[in-house]
Order: sequence, then C-alpha cells, then structure tokens
Amino acid sequence: MAKKVVRSEAGKKVTRDNLGAGLRAVFNTDTLSEAIAEDQEAVVKELSNHFLMIPLEHIERNRDQPRTHFSENELNELAESIKVHGLIQPITVRYLEPQKYQIIAGERRFRASQIAGLVEIPAFIRTANDTELLEMALLENIQRQDLNPIEVATSYSRLIEEFNLTQEQLSERMGKIDRTTIANYIRLNKLEEPIRDALRQGLISFGHGRVLAGVDTYATRMSLFQETVDSGLSVRGLEELRKSLETPKIKKPSTKLPEEYKDVQKQFQEFFGVKKLQLKVNAEGKGQIVIPFTNTKALNELLDRLDENH
Repeated sequence: MAKKVVRSEAGKKVTRDNLGAGLRAVFNTDTLSEAIAEDQEAVVKELSNHFLMIPLEHIERNRDQPRTHFSENELNELAESIKVHGLIQPITVRYLEPQKYQIIAGERRFRASQIAGLVEIPAFIRTANDTELLEMALLENIQRQDLNPIEVATSYSRLIEEFNLTQEQLSERMGKIDRTTIANYIRLNKLEEPIRDALRQGLISFGHGRVLAGVDTYATRMSLFQETVDSGLSVRGLEELRKSLETPKIKKPSTKLPEEYKDVQKQFQEFFGVKKLQLKVNAEGKGQIVIPFTNTKALNELLDRLDENH
C-alpha cells in the first residue's frame, strides 16, 4: 500500500512516517485552525520544534514592523549568499488563516529571498496570542539533554528575536546559563551549512563550533573545519591550529654582520682586548656594541683601557 501523503498548508509535502507524533496529530486534523482550536498548547509546543517551507506568496509583511529602511546593498549581498547557500536561518511568521501568514521576525531575510528568486522559504509558525506558551515551550526545549548545538542556538536566537530580549535578560531567565555561553551558541547560527550540519550530526562539538565561529575569513574557517573532520582534531588541537594560521610569522632580523662592518668589529675587539665583543648593525645603519665581561675585575680592565686612551 502506498504511503498516505498529506500537504501542509504551507504547500510542503510531508509523509506521515516522517512526522513526529505531535506533528502527526496536527496534520490529522483538516486544518491548522482546527488543531489550534482543539489544543493550542500542544500545537504551539510542536511548532516550536519544527519549521515548514512556506511559499513566499503566502507571506505578508507586518505593517507594524518598526524597521522601515533596508539597505539595498546589504539586501543584494544577502540575496547572493542565499543563492549559494540557501536561507540558513528560518524567519518567523504568525498564522492568520489557511495559506496566509504574517512576518514577525526576519523581514530582511524575506526580502532578500524574494530578490534571490526563491519560491518558498523555511519559517517557524506562531499562532495568535501564543507568546507565553511559545516562550515556555522554547525554554523547555533548551533544557532537554538531547539537543544538538544548532537546536540550542536556534532556540536562543528565537527567544531573543521574538521576545525582544537581550542576552543578559535571557541569561537571567535561563538561570545557570551565563551570557557568554548564550552568545557563543548564537554565533553558531552564522556558520556555513556544512559546519552546522556537522554540529547537528555530532561530527564536531559545540567547542569546535565556538572556535570556528571566531574565525574571520571564510577560506580559513572552511579549511580548519575540513582539517578537524579529516584528522579528528580535539578542540584544543583546533585552537592551536587556528593560532598558527592567524598569527603572522615575524621574520627574525639577520644576525649576520654585513661584510663592510667586520673590520670595524675587529678594531673594537683589539682595542678592548675582548674577542667576543660584537658589533650589531641593522639595514638602516642602527646598531649597538656588545662587550661581555665575566666579573668585576674584567669590567675594571675595560675601564682602564678607556682611561689609557682618553
């Protein structure tokens, strides 16, 4: 018997076998509206864990969006990135009615996706008046032990973005989680998809991701990531490799005395009677005379030579 296929209101085909128990329950109803009417809390909890692909034509902008100006250059740059890598971070929309959603967070990503020519984009769905329920669901998710670093990072980002929290405020709500840890998780959201996917699969750890997120250039970041996977580098090994690549190698000045100064050095050695006397001169002609002595008596002998020739 063929698998029964249902289509979400976002237009994305989903097989029941691939759905979690909660989503299966949602799609057993005729519409999302009916599911919300039956048990909003269950729907909100389930939707907090998943995103759907929603056609751009089903999404409308929020007229109350406080940000009205978007840099055309920045939008075009993001659009080019989306063409290559896809939209990495889903937007968040509010469900209004079948095939109609309103942007809550991510209008810049939405606009860039339009420029990039996408037909549909990933989006988290919120229901009307679900603020407290969603916050509780996300906080509950983060406290689970089986989440991978990207799932944690996504949850932190959503809480900050959708509830207008600072990292400090989120840290207070999380109790034992300090702000720096939250910041390090959120930075994972900006990593390239191959690195994010490796974090999801457990091929690399949160510690690896934290180090890679601190690398400025794309080429270096991807090179370090590949070396980590290929060689099984530890977090410490990755940090050391990163330092070796990022620390500029300072060329040590040559200690060899230019030929034209060797005779001068010889004259000084004969004058003071010290064979180990060194004359050091750099390319600019600056330098120093180093006269070693072994004890006070040797120093006094040097002083006597100066007095004799004064």
